Amino acid sequence: DLLLKALATGEMRAEEAMGRQERQEAKPYDFRRPNKFSKEQLNTLFMIHDNFGRRVSNFLSGYLRTSVQVKIVSVDQVTYEDFLVSIPMPTLITVFSLAPLKGTAILETSPAFVFPILDLLLGGSGYMPQRARELTDIEMGVLRRVNARILEQLRYAWGDLVGFEPRIEFLETNPQFNQILSPNETVGVITFTTQVGEVQGLINLCWPFISLESVVGRLTARYWFAAQEAEDAEASRETLERLMEEVPLELAVRVGQTRISLREFLELEPGDVIPLERSVYEDLEFMVGDRPYLLGQPGAVGKKLGLLLTGWAGQEERASE
Repeated sequence: DLLLKALATGEMRAEEAMGRQERQEAKPYDFRRPNKFSKEQLNTLFMIHDNFGRRVSNFLSGYLRTSVQVKIVSVDQVTYEDFLVSIPMPTLITVFSLAPLKGTAILETSPAFVFPILDLLLGGSGYMPQRARELTDIEMGVLRRVNARILEQLRYAWGDLVGFEPRIEFLETNPQFNQILSPNETVGVITFTTQVGEVQGLINLCWPFISLESVVGRLTARYWFAAQEAEDAEASRETLERLMEEVPLELAVRVGQTRISLREFLELEPGDVIPLERSVYEDLEFMVGDRPYLLGQPGAVGKKLGLLLTGWAGQEERASE
């Protein structure tokens, strides 16, 4: 429209428009499967879950007492139907809620990830059977607790953007029985490679767009880094306060002061009396470092000297401040 208007008003000639034309390759777009996550939002999801992968690696390495690596590979948006088709069978699908966010999400862990973990937890060395089999009820119970701990790391990874409490709703081993969304619903799929000991596996994390719709506007690098900076600033403030509390201070009571000449100072002997510029009825100054801070009257507390605090030093100056 702008180009036609410029040509009609004479602001641009047709020859100039033809000269400025640049050839661009057409990009395919399926209107039946629209892209709901922008490129920037997918990049933010990558950064969040890269942090999640490191947290899970550290947690499982300590929990299983063996080397565990979880590394993010890709972040894509597909339909829920395509996601289900890509999942092998059998596998372990953990459906969890995200209160207070609406909807649910899916954590899919491959047999090459769960079987070595089971073997390690039950006293083995991380053995992976040559052929994947169905999980028993006891194994499902053990993995439910493990996945609950993994989802805690997910809560921490998302903490800078949004707070939610992941809670496992149910476990399933057959993807075809897991019809919690419409087949054409857009989902974000985060894929991780895993290595438990010498066995390599996969983890897929499926985020339905409808579950993140209320917070999708926060999925920007600028918002994420701003939240991290605010958290870092708060942590720095707490650290500084803690360090300040440990700084040693010299406390003293100044009985009084006067001025004498150097000759008088050199002639001082035991028993001499030095008159001070303070009445015996005046309050003494309680010094913090070299600054008068409080006032008080001297006395005794048992066999020790004490000071009864009576007020602030420099009341007029403090009132003006």
